[in-house]
Amino acid sequence: MKIQLRYFASVREALDLANESVELPDGIATVGDVRAWLRVRGGVWADTLAEGRALRMACNHVMTDPGTRVTEGCEVAFFPPVTGG
Repeated sequence: MKIQLRYFASVREALDLANESVELPDGIATVGDVRAWLRVRGGVWADTLAEGRALRMACNHVMTDPGTRVTEGCEVAFFPPVTGG
């Protein structure tokens, strides 16, 4: 399954990448699975997308949780929480 990935704000800066198109391997079915799969890249990927790190996720422009299923051609975005003030 092919999906689009978008990275925003400090996530984009840490990864030095704004977006990419990826072909997911079998077994990757949810937004949480995508995050875990990206962490396997190691290094800055593992640190930036770490399980305990505060990180927001969206699927097709809708805020989501790790259990949301991904579908062919969808867009998954990762970004830090927004603070006000």
